[in-house]
Order: sequence, then C-alpha cells, then structure tokens
Amino acid sequence: MKLLVTIPAYNEEENISDVIKNISDVIKKIPRDMADKVEILVVNDGSTDKTVEKAREANVDYIVNTNKNYGVGYAFFLGINEALKKGADIIVNID
Repeated sequence: MKLLVTIPAYNEEENISDVIKNISDVIKKIPRDMADKVEILVVNDGSTDKTVEKAREANVDYIVNTNKNYGVGYAFFLGINEALKKGADIIVNID
C-alpha cells in the first residue's frame, strides 16, 4: 500500500521545511503493514517566495506547481488528482 501526503503551499518558505520534517518524523512511526511506501507531495499554489526551493531542500518526493494562486480548495483538488496518478492507495491532506 502506498500512502501519499499532500501539502498545499502558498508562500510558505518560512514553514514548509518544518512541516515536511514533522511529517517525515510521523511517517517513520507508521507500521509497514499499513503502508509499505510513504511519499510527500507539495502543491505549490503560485508562490512568489522560496517555497519550492525550501521543499526541495527538505527532500520532498514531488512538487506540483501552478502558474498563479488558485486557493487551497484547488490545491487540494490538484493534490488528490496527482496522488492518484502516482498510484496512491491512501491520501492524507495536510494544511
């Protein structure tokens, strides 16, 4: 089973690294019989700061970018669609 965590982000350069680290710490505690693969996807919703760079530095698995800010609802929608394309069996949305 593949669990994929989606994080919508808009101008979150100050926080995105800590969020990814905290999620990664929690992921380590998930029993392998529940999910043998866990990945993190950041939906960069048109950020104009260094959100993408900070997410990459935090070793996120995937980043999806929009060309402008569409809002958290669309970011969640996009994250779910991308997670399904990537073969997720379980999707967890974090905001």
